[in-house]
Amino acid sequence: MRDIDFMRQALALAREAALGGEIPVGAVVVQDGKVVGRGRNRRETEQNALCHAEILAIDDACKRLGWRLSNCTLYVTLEPCPMCAGAIINARIKRVVFGAADKKSGCFGSLCDLSRLPFDSRPDLFYGVLEEECRKILEEFFAERRKGNESQEGNLA
Repeated sequence: MRDIDFMRQALALAREAALGGEIPVGAVVVQDGKVVGRGRNRRETEQNALCHAEILAIDDACKRLGWRLSNCTLYVTLEPCPMCAGAIINARIKRVVFGAADKKSGCFGSLCDLSRLPFDSRPDLFYGVLEEECRKILEEFFAERRKGNESQEGNLA
């Protein structure tokens, strides 16, 4: 039940990202049942490739707790990419819960699984929490974006 509640908070952040024109991914870091870090995609807004939801949530948590997040869980709406998976491992996050798999760049099971490599820290992985909702928000965002591109192409003719 708690996983669903925290994933709903990550989904709310993903919706905020979509409203800002960002790919709708949201993340929260939780320690002892309390949210200690929040993030949503901000790459377009900040014009910074590092501004993924997970990185921003981890950064927020580190500012409160220090860099070792070994007793924390990260909830994220989309399977982490290589950069974010690396940050999760380096922050020593104990547990990662994600909604939708990312077949193109997911590095916790889809494209590859960095948690299987012999790093000092390897998170426990749980996937598929609110998967339908997490996938749907992404599908709707990209469908809307494709519609916008088609209408712009029509204006060029």
